[in-house]
Amino acid sequence: MRLPMDGRKIGLARALSKLGYCSRSQAADLIRAGRVQLNGALRRDPETPVRLHSDRISVDNHSVLFSQKIYLLLNKPRGVVTTASDEKGRDTVYSCLDESLPWVGPVGRLDKASEGLLLLTNDSEWAARLTDPATHLDKTYHVQVGAAADESLASMLVKGVQTGGRTGTGTGSLEKLKAKRARVLRVGERNAWVEIVLDEGKNRQIRRMLEALGIEVLRLIRVAIGPLQLGQIAKGEFRALTAEEKRALDHAVSFSGTQRASRKGR
Repeated sequence: MRLPMDGRKIGLARALSKLGYCSRSQAADLIRAGRVQLNGALRRDPETPVRLHSDRISVDNHSVLFSQKIYLLLNKPRGVVTTASDEKGRDTVYSCLDESLPWVGPVGRLDKASEGLLLLTNDSEWAARLTDPATHLDKTYHVQVGAAADESLASMLVKGVQTGGRTGTGTGSLEKLKAKRARVLRVGERNAWVEIVLDEGKNRQIRRMLEALGIEVLRLIRVAIGPLQLGQIAKGEFRALTAEEKRALDHAVSFSGTQRASRKGR
C-alpha cells in the first residue's frame, strides 16, 4: 500500500484503516467513543487531519504501528456471516481465523447460506480495487439446484432474468440480472450442478435469478475469483495467498479495468 507523502493529510479514521488497525467504520466508532489519541491529545472527530509519516496515533493509549500487509484465502463454511460482529449472535467468518492475526476485513461478501472462496486483508486500498465495479473480476460459482437442469437453463441465465423488488425504485420494480457465462456440470435424477460466472456483484444475484425461474438453490459455492482458485483447502480453513497468486490477481484487476475503459471509449 502507498502511504501519503509527508505534506499530505488524511482523516483520522482513514489513517487507522490505512495502518491496518481496523476498518474505517470501526475506526470512526473508536474515535467517537473517545478511545483514540493523536499526538497525545484525545480526538473525537473521525475527519481530524493526520500526517501518517509524522503524527503519532494511539488507541487506548497503545501506539498504532504500520502493520505488515496480509492477504488471506478462506474457505467459508455455510452458516457463518461475513461480518466482524453480528447483532443476532450468529457465528462470523472471524471464528475461522486465529486470534493472533492482526485485523483483517473481508473483500466483498458471501451470504450466510453461501460457501467457498472469501478473501480477507488489512490492505484497504487493495480490497477497494478488487471490489470496484469499474475493475470487477469474474467470480465463478458452482450451484446445486433442485431441478434436472439442462443447457436451456444456462442459456436463460446468460440472456438475463427479470427479477422484482430490488432496484431501490419500489417493491414492484423489475431488474434484469444475467450471468456472464453458465454451463451445466452434471445432472442427477432430482438435482444438478451448474457453473455460473458473474462479472458484477449485485446482492444475492444468483439466488434471485434462480428464484425468479422457480428453481431452488440447494448449495452455492464460490470456487474462483479471477485467476484465483479455491482448490483443495478444507472448509473453515484459511491460508495466505502466495506471491504469485497476489500478482495474478493484481494483473487481472488491471487487465479488467483496461478492457472496460476500452469498451467505454468505443
